Amino acid sequence: MAAEQYDIIIIGGGPVGMALALALHDTGISSFLLEARGLPEKIEDPRPLALSHGSHLILHRLGVWNNLTQNTPITTIHISNRGNFGQTILTSHDAGVPTLGFVVNYHDLFRSMHKKLTASKANYIAGAAVTRLETHESSGTVYFDYQGKEESVAAKLLVLADGGHLAKQLPDITYQTHDYQQWAVVANVKAEKKQTGIAYERFTIDGPVALLPHQEDFSLVWTVSPETAKEITALNDEAFLTRLHQHFGDRLGKFIAAGKRSAFPLTLKYATPITTQRIALIGNAAQTLHPVAGQGFNLGLRDAYELANEIITTKNTRNEVGTSTMLSKYRQSRQMDSSAGRIFTDSLVKLFSNESKMLRQACGLGLSTLDCMPPFKRFVARRMIFGARG
Repeated sequence: MAAEQYDIIIIGGGPVGMALALALHDTGISSFLLEARGLPEKIEDPRPLALSHGSHLILHRLGVWNNLTQNTPITTIHISNRGNFGQTILTSHDAGVPTLGFVVNYHDLFRSMHKKLTASKANYIAGAAVTRLETHESSGTVYFDYQGKEESVAAKLLVLADGGHLAKQLPDITYQTHDYQQWAVVANVKAEKKQTGIAYERFTIDGPVALLPHQEDFSLVWTVSPETAKEITALNDEAFLTRLHQHFGDRLGKFIAAGKRSAFPLTLKYATPITTQRIALIGNAAQTLHPVAGQGFNLGLRDAYELANEIITTKNTRNEVGTSTMLSKYRQSRQMDSSAGRIFTDSLVKLFSNESKMLRQACGLGLSTLDCMPPFKRFVARRMIFGARG
């Protein structure tokens, strides 16, 4: 293992961690990426990712976008409230952009970013399980197990992009959590009616159900109670498709085929603060959101991109990377975007996923009002695409 000290050590080689490593490539900043999992060929993840147009621009700048084998544009989002009046339709024209976003497969994105990272000859190790961190006034040290041996490496700044496991060891970082008592069931499904480029977000008492365009078909994200998640994942395909049709409605006709199903629990989790001595948190280490409106990954990607810009600016102005001054600037730059994304998604779930008839009628009225106000639709759409500075 190289003995020299790096500028940056990134812990967590998922798409957010890799985005930071790629953004720092060829900038004169030395970085080292540690990933606990194996190579992407051994990893399968069926989750769809709804990338905003802003995230598409970031991935294009990182040289990743053209390596994706499949991506489906989202030009329209149809939002409705099951059992109540009121709907709104957001289009790329409303937001003043070519597309609202794209739907990609998580595994495809992972492989594309890994390919770019390997081609750039970045300092990157897979299969490295980090065991502990130490920080001092001028640097931080990472200890990890690799091929049966304990290794260590030091840097001026440690960046946690691991989902939050290691941050729990840090006394200055605390997590606020809320269990939604909901699970997301994901699968690829086919419907009788073929519609290209339209995403559906349908709010129900049990939680939102989203159908994201996947070529001529759809990627499903169905929010249900934990008990219902176990029930519907155990159904055969025919019963599952019938249940989905009853829940979603007849807008797309009957559902005629379904791929492999998987389910995972939904929790709101965010760190306070997102920096401490020689350490910064990004992505799911900084916050994990409900998948409603597809904000979580896009927010994490902006974390990585803005941290990279802060690091590059610091280096170019001949200041030291990882100081409290630099970390304070990063923390302040992300505060508005992170808080807005968290409040937006949490409010949507709590307002729409409830049994209060009066409140659900008010939400329906809100959707109808939004649909009649183009300037406000543009405001909402651009902030979903670009974050709080949209």
